[in-house]
This record gives sequence, C-alpha cells and structure tokens, in this order.
Amino acid sequence: MIQTISYTSLANVMLTKRLPESLVAFQDDTQWQQFQHDVSELTAYLKTQPQLRWALCFADSYYFAVAFMALSHSSKHIILPGNHQPAALAELAEQFEILLHDEAVATIVGTPSLALPFTGAANTKFNTSEFQALDLDALKLTLFTSGSSGTPKAIEKSLSGIATEIDVLESLWGEQLLGAKITSTVSHQHIYGLLFRILWPLCSGRAFARQDLTYPEQVMAQASADTTLISSPALLKRLADMTATSPYRQIFSSGGPLPHSAAQQSERLFSCLPVEVFGSTETGGIGYRQQHETTTPWQLFPCHQVMLNAEQCLRLQSPFIDADTWYQTSDQCELLPNNQFQLKGRADRIVKIEEKRISLVDVEQRLSQLAWIDEAAVLPLDEGHRLVLGAVITLTPAGQTALAEMGKGKLWLAIRQQLRQWLEPVGIPRRFRATDEIPINSQGKRQFQALVTLFSD
Repeated sequence: MIQTISYTSLANVMLTKRLPESLVAFQDDTQWQQFQHDVSELTAYLKTQPQLRWALCFADSYYFAVAFMALSHSSKHIILPGNHQPAALAELAEQFEILLHDEAVATIVGTPSLALPFTGAANTKFNTSEFQALDLDALKLTLFTSGSSGTPKAIEKSLSGIATEIDVLESLWGEQLLGAKITSTVSHQHIYGLLFRILWPLCSGRAFARQDLTYPEQVMAQASADTTLISSPALLKRLADMTATSPYRQIFSSGGPLPHSAAQQSERLFSCLPVEVFGSTETGGIGYRQQHETTTPWQLFPCHQVMLNAEQCLRLQSPFIDADTWYQTSDQCELLPNNQFQLKGRADRIVKIEEKRISLVDVEQRLSQLAWIDEAAVLPLDEGHRLVLGAVITLTPAGQTALAEMGKGKLWLAIRQQLRQWLEPVGIPRRFRATDEIPINSQGKRQFQALVTLFSD
C-alpha cells in the first residue's frame, strides 16, 4: 500500500504523529508504532549509561535507524566506522568508548558493546510522549573517509548540517518520490547511504529496505514504479548484460564517476536516467546531474556559493558544512552560467614527470575515449631511476577481440600510438594491466594499493 506522509525535519522526527501502522522498514514490514517503541526503550537505557562516544555498526538498516535516533535523543556522540570488518573496527577502537551493533557484526575483544535487538535493561521507562526536539547544533557525528592514503580520516559533523542537507534533498526530489519506498546497494555507514537510505526516508515517511542489495539480479528483481534505488557506479556498471524487467521510480548514484554507458544502460533498463550526486564526506552533496551527454554539466545545490582559487579548485560556502566559512576542495572545475560547473579532475592527481605536469584524470579520460577501453585507472610508478605511468584498464568487447587477435604487446603499442594524438610522450602510460574490474572499496573508491600490487612484478 502506498503511503503519503508529510515531511518532518530531522529534529522532530520522533515527535510526528503518524498512523501506528505506517511502514518504516520493509522485508519484515516494521511499522511506526514499533519503531517509536524500540527507539524509546533504547533511549531510556542509553540515558543511564556514562559513555559519550558510541560506535554504531549494523548490517540491518532498521536497527541502525533505531540506534541512530536513540543515541541522538540521549545526547551521545555518534561514531560511524566505515565497515563491519573486525580488523577495521579494531583500528578505530580508540575513537569510541562502546560499540552498538547487531548480531551480524563481530565485537572487539576488550571493548564494551551492546547488541540489538534490545531486550530492555533500564528500570526507567521512556515514553514516546517524552521525546523533545533535537538540539541539532549540539549533536555531533564522526564519519571516516579513506583519503588518498587509504588510512581512515575522522570527519566530525554536526547534525544541523546533516538536517539542512536532508531538507534540500526533499525540496529537490520529494514530490517526485512521493509514496515511493527506498531500496539500496550502498551502506548506511557512509554519508551518502546515511542520508539517502536512512535519514531522508525517516523524515519523509518513506519505507526503506532493512538489507542491502548485493547482486545485479537482486537489483533487477526489486525494480518497480513505486521503488527508488540508492546505488553507486560499482553496481550500475554490472548491469550491462541484464534484460529490462520493470522501471524504477528514480535511481540515485554517488561515490565515484558514473560512465556514460552505464547511465544510458540504466535508462534503457529502468526507463530512468540516474541522478548522479557529487560530493564528499567532508562537504556533503555539492552538485547533481542526469548524464544525457558525456558533457552534461553539474548543477550546484541551490544553497551553495562557490568560487575558484588560483589552481582553479572549487571553494565552497555551504550550510551543509558551515554557512559562515569557505571550504577549499581539491576539485578542479570550470564554472558555468546558471550555477553549473564542469569537473576537470583533482589537483592532488597531478604528477610531475621529467619536469612536466601530468593530469592523471586527463590520461584516464583519453584512454576511456578509445574504442578498446571501457574504464581506466592511471597511477605513477616509481621504477627506481625514473617515474612512469601505469594504466589499469577494463576492455570493451572490441578491446577483448583486439587482445585475442593482436596479443598484449601489440595492443599496448597500438593504445600508446592512439594516445599520441593528445598526450606528450611522458604522459603516455608505459605499463598496462587489463582486469575484469577496477579494484574499489565499499565506498566505491579506487583502492590505490590494490592497483599498485597489479604492477608488483
């Protein structure tokens, strides 16, 4: 049954009067009355606990939502580790005092923990009528981004910035998604999944899936005109061999560049061109677009102010971060009329080889323009006496045929000859590795060390 519920700001979600049978999460059809009860019971317990910094790590999105709201109403600092792996959690153990989790997440030896579902351990009962509006400015959330080194970097944000971004998402797409339910291939442990698959649905009264979709076949099976898919390029690129079944109401993609071919394939399969969202853990969303052409520009979110620094990198003033300060990114851009922009790559992806500045993004784009290559990742390789470029590539069907007919040596030579149309000799990769997929992590970011390892011989 399609339900339509008035939008509520994050501060007041638990205060809203919704029908008890309103659906919060599906895959077991959990209702609003149950959600209120679970949040209130956990809140009563958390208020009795001395720990302030709570790590939140769940496979089940419903329990995650219960824990997030209960921690917020208990005035705790929420820590969101990037994944559930025991070693990754152990690396971050000094960041938190206690781990709140479900049975799918292993605990860390020597670290206090609490598992959901919660059976109730507080003597004091917390009634739903006792919920107060959240003081969003006072509530803090810490997320982690891998950065260029792969080492987790802590990013602290206030819930007021998170709430402002949710308000903007609703103003842009709320009417289009009216009555839709939300399914997802991305984790709620990161900013994109947290916003799009958990908090925005809670504020707007849209039911969300408890479990991730992992395989292309699951994505195809869940398609319906009343469902919105929250996904990433990593999954959408894997739909190339699928056959159309049903449409999605809308598809969102974030976490990395979506190839034009994957965008067009999604439109053919689901009668829906994905909305790509560009941003970062630090900034939240910066811009969005639907990729009608490879040159389709990005549209700034309406509340942003931008300028470029001397290196043509974007400077951002945003209420998602701090409305009174400017945040400097490393994203090189060209500003266009009507608050649009083109991405030109990242300043931290410029390397100097034989005194010449080489843009790794430019080399990747030139490689991807070739008929043989679907996707490319370019990185500098230190060969002791000199620095050269290596390229990890995935091949198109034409590229696979050429590889079979020509062999690696001749194909690599032909690729290098093609690149001479645009690139100086020092900017042309000297070493190539062909793979089925470019190595990425759970956030859809390329794994630098995994790329380097491909050249370890």
